[in-house]
Amino acid sequence: MDPNMNSLLKWSIKAATEEQASGDKNDSGNNAPADPSRGLTPQMLSTLFGGPSEADLMKAAMEALRSDEVDLENKLIAFDNFEQLIESIDNANNLEPLGLWTPLVELLDHNEPDMRRMAAWCIGTAVQNNEKSQDKLIVLNALPKLVTIATTDTTPVVRKKAVYAISSAVRNYQPSMDEVTKSLPEGYSRDKIDAGDMDAVDALMDKLRAHKVEASA
Repeated sequence: MDPNMNSLLKWSIKAATEEQASGDKNDSGNNAPADPSRGLTPQMLSTLFGGPSEADLMKAAMEALRSDEVDLENKLIAFDNFEQLIESIDNANNLEPLGLWTPLVELLDHNEPDMRRMAAWCIGTAVQNNEKSQDKLIVLNALPKLVTIATTDTTPVVRKKAVYAISSAVRNYQPSMDEVTKSLPEGYSRDKIDAGDMDAVDALMDKLRAHKVEASA
């Protein structure tokens, strides 16, 4: 069964149960009826009524993120929707054919910290346990940029998400680990780190998280 259809089935059962419970309470003079739309996701509504595909939603989200006519609040909503969509490995693998990898990486340079944070978060989600996407970061030369953000960005939450993206990119994928090692700043070892050695990877990520960055004036 389509996962969204399965979710709709579960939602309808839950909604019917809550409606019955609400009706019983109303008979006793307690509580207003529950909101019947609570729990519905855009994907579920699309499945129920038809509408844009997830690929269409991904492209629309990126258009919003790059538009000068969309304010920051709505861009962050679009980013959140985008991140949820690419939690699916199929959607993550669609980033390349849809031409969305390059604009996503470019958003790491955005002047708004929240936009940089969300860009790093989405990259980390897309590459997690996904060799195809891990390789794409190398092709786009995004790993040195993520290392720079992790060690120089003055906004802590941005650095945190950059480390998350790096961590997702290097685990069990040696080419990414080697690229990150080459990009590390002064004070870090250039010795080869085994991407399959989780203790060694964790040690590097811990050091990146603890990296001191001077606050901007």
